[in-house]
Amino acid sequence: MPATKWGVTNLKQRGRFRPQSDSALALADGRVFRGRSFGAPVRGVGEIVFTTTMVGYQEVCTDPSFCGQIVCMTYPLIGNYGVDDDEDESRRPWIAGLVVREVCDHPSHFRSTGTLHDYLMRHNVPGIAGIDTRALTRHIRSVGDTRAVLVPNAEQLSDAKIVDQAQHAPLPSEQDVVGTVRAAKIEQHGTDGFPHIVVVDCGVKRNIIRSLLRRHARVSVVPFGMSYTDIAALSPDGVIISPGPGDPANLDDGIALVQSVIAAGTPYLGICLGHQLLARSLGAGTRKLKFGHRGGNHPVRDERTGRVTITAQNHGFEVVGSSLPQGEGWDVTLVNLNDDSVEGLRHQSLPAMSVQFHPEASPGPWDNDDLFDQFLAEFSARRDTVHASRGHRRREPTTAPSGSLPRQSE
Repeated sequence: MPATKWGVTNLKQRGRFRPQSDSALALADGRVFRGRSFGAPVRGVGEIVFTTTMVGYQEVCTDPSFCGQIVCMTYPLIGNYGVDDDEDESRRPWIAGLVVREVCDHPSHFRSTGTLHDYLMRHNVPGIAGIDTRALTRHIRSVGDTRAVLVPNAEQLSDAKIVDQAQHAPLPSEQDVVGTVRAAKIEQHGTDGFPHIVVVDCGVKRNIIRSLLRRHARVSVVPFGMSYTDIAALSPDGVIISPGPGDPANLDDGIALVQSVIAAGTPYLGICLGHQLLARSLGAGTRKLKFGHRGGNHPVRDERTGRVTITAQNHGFEVVGSSLPQGEGWDVTLVNLNDDSVEGLRHQSLPAMSVQFHPEASPGPWDNDDLFDQFLAEFSARRDTVHASRGHRRREPTTAPSGSLPRQSE
């Protein structure tokens, strides 16, 4: 049968099918993906990573731990329930760009106030849709998290020119990303609650604060870099070092802080970056993971009970288990079942503990929400002991704090 206008012969001449595109995502190793632009028509540069979370794209955008990263959502349909400012996990989005298979232009949810496109446009964040996110994710798993660039209006740009831009993209580990995302000044939440928790902000998510307020704590959020002397002057009952972006090896100031908190006997909880800083304060090392742990489906086993929980995670570095001190009372209490990485530390007698994952979720499962109860139990026992020795009774909070932060989605 002779070839027609659209027959086999002409299809071969036309070459590989390419859908209509106006933007491009290029990786430093030469891989280029072309797709459709949405969000702000600006260039985004940074480290390309992926997250397996199926919902919570707005929380992903506003998670400070993603600062300096272009994020690929592995779930194919994003934006279908719109956006709501109450779902922001910090003061603004921190991602350098968003990569999706399909973006929804007509969301449906009773609390939606707009589209993801408009939200990213308002915050000057670029996005690209219509690419094969599965192929991109598999490629990242092969080569590791790497430099990348997201370029709008790229129809006339060659792959080589865009790749050259990607090869000069900065990585979060090369920047002071914690200094970028941390609070500028002390923030107070709650009025008369007990205990008083100081949260050192390396990139804290709002749901960590909400989780404490729901348990009637009073919370002071202080910027990373504040001295232990100034923190001690706030008379904290406990200290939390929050999650945050970047390489823990760049944060030597945090080592002295953790050591001082533990030496003073003040209960300590490290979350994600705070976990890594605890390990470094003990003399252990950290190293970069090939493609990180990012998503809401990471299984973690409690080594004391054998119980397995599903956790929310967002980090690109891990504690080197073999470098942890032996015979000093520190136990590895939690282990990642995917790669046996260290997910939790706890001292046998001191009130100090840490977890690599995010017990506050947002987004993610609530399997470990009780970690905040375990931490706060340290203060109740300490305060009751002190007050009993002095013949006092502990005063309960008269009212629960309310209205301090936006509501949390169920």
